Amino acid sequence: MNVLLTGATGYLGSHLLRSLISSRCEIVVLKRSFSNVDRISGLLKGLVTYDLDCVDVSQVFDGHAFDAVIHSATNYGRVKADPLQTVEANLLLPLRLLELARRHHVKTFINTDTILDKGVNTYSLSKSQFKDWLKTYSQDLTCCNVALEHFYGPGDDKTKFVSSIIETFLSKTPMIELTPGLQRRDFIYIDDVVDAIMTILVSSEKLSSGYFSYEIGTGIPLTIRHFVELVRELSGNTTTELRFGALPYRTNETMDCETDIAAILALGWKPNYSVIQGLKKTIEMEQKGRLQ
Repeated sequence: MNVLLTGATGYLGSHLLRSLISSRCEIVVLKRSFSNVDRISGLLKGLVTYDLDCVDVSQVFDGHAFDAVIHSATNYGRVKADPLQTVEANLLLPLRLLELARRHHVKTFINTDTILDKGVNTYSLSKSQFKDWLKTYSQDLTCCNVALEHFYGPGDDKTKFVSSIIETFLSKTPMIELTPGLQRRDFIYIDDVVDAIMTILVSSEKLSSGYFSYEIGTGIPLTIRHFVELVRELSGNTTTELRFGALPYRTNETMDCETDIAAILALGWKPNYSVIQGLKKTIEMEQKGRLQ
């Protein structure tokens, strides 16, 4: 398949890129000239890449016949980010790609989404708004919306919840302040997420135009409190004090996330890693990284 991939320099996108290469897909990568390419530096040779800030994206479609677009580029709106930058990455860019895909008769558009309620922050709102646009284009394309639960794995950004918690315990930080931790979340290992998206990509070849929704998780939610205590146990940390309740819940916090994985299971996918297996592998590799 000929695939246009956004977000290849990010954590999820870099893993997707490796999987696409292993599957012998023809890949074109959209990035920016200032993107940090450390995650994919060993893969760039032989890849066709375009810098969004240097070329009109319409030229990318003019020069290639794509079977599918996978939009994994995401702006999480962290560190007091300009909300306009979040909207650009999560709504305006994919909307331009969606329109160009329609004009150039691309069969499939796969969008990576979030389980979070749109009222949580600008990130979840922008994701929700694009999902509505995706539905409007589903008369002309096979539009697959992939709502991801909390995915994690070795080498992820340390600002993300799971990575920061693991780093805290490996560093033996004396104390960490947390919410009461009664929110229920589904935590899924990165390899399982990539496998799910690849399953959707392959299955989309047999689908007609329409809107298809997939939620990706293990199907076994845990409370944040249980998860954090599990990470501490698996990391061998017995000293860090956990101050549950020291922080308030976020405004519009979703307390109970029930991931409906029936649609992705119906495609023959299933998670290969339990939360304990995934965390053990992540912690082990992070520990090795600290020793290098």
